[in-house]
Amino acid sequence: MLQTIEEVLDNKVRPKLLEHEGDVEAVEYKEGILKVRLLGQCAGCPSAQLTTEELISDVICSEIPEVKEVVLYMK
Repeated sequence: MLQTIEEVLDNKVRPKLLEHEGDVEAVEYKEGILKVRLLGQCAGCPSAQLTTEELISDVICSEIPEVKEVVLYMK
């Protein structure tokens, strides 16, 4: 499943984040929940939660129905 997630991140999410000098890392996938960590300029951005919900979650959940929720991992 993580390979499929990475493919979607590579093709549909990362290009948008790279425009802002950011990136995303898939930390863990378990029982329909994907934990992601924002990297680069996106890591400390005040809009990190919004980016996770509106960009990453929307794309991942629409492309991979098994993923029910995307959560921002902050460690």
